[in-house]
Amino acid sequence: MRGLVLACGRGAPEIPAVTGLEVVPVPERPGKADVDPVLGEHDRVIVAGTDADLAAVVVRLLRKDRLAAVTVGFVPAGPESAVASLWQLPVDPRRALALAVEGEVDPVPLIRDDSGGVLLGRGSVGPVRGVAYCDDEVALRGAARSIVVEPDDAGGPGLVARVTKGLLFKRPVTVAGRAFQLGCVPAVPTLDGVAHPRAVNRWTWYRHTEDLRLIRGLL
Repeated sequence: MRGLVLACGRGAPEIPAVTGLEVVPVPERPGKADVDPVLGEHDRVIVAGTDADLAAVVVRLLRKDRLAAVTVGFVPAGPESAVASLWQLPVDPRRALALAVEGEVDPVPLIRDDSGGVLLGRGSVGPVRGVAYCDDEVALRGAARSIVVEPDDAGGPGLVARVTKGLLFKRPVTVAGRAFQLGCVPAVPTLDGVAHPRAVNRWTWYRHTEDLRLIRGLL
């Protein structure tokens, strides 16, 4: 087989030599100058790193209009990966690499945001005060301790949001839809483990028209 492995940052899992795989070290959360020159015509790209590293690479595939042509494998940097947990991927590097090399595509929803990023594992904001809608349903009007948004792993319309209001042990309100829109007192969203660089008073997560061709099934 042919494939490209992007080993992201110093914390990337060690990748053993595999015939046909080109391993390229790149910085953590690699950008255009790091990813685009090495993509070439590879139709299988494996990211070794954090959820944020994976998201950064997927942004480049999106910008280059390569989502439909490239399958994406993931070797998580550690067991705390929300992407691995959500999509039941191995966190042991050797097992994760074996799956990424030998597995088959099982498309998953690709969630975008209105700042040009993508959400692959978990996004959150809070504490927060404002009004939020999931499609046409009111998800919040007032204050919340937290809002957590993830891709829908149950075959729903795209994403799932859990809104936890003020009381310490109050059960979250869970809603599902294609888009989640928040207008609020300025707050800082966290995207796949990385805080947005500034506070925002509006934020939207929504399902992209194309899915991510994630390698997560066994042949």
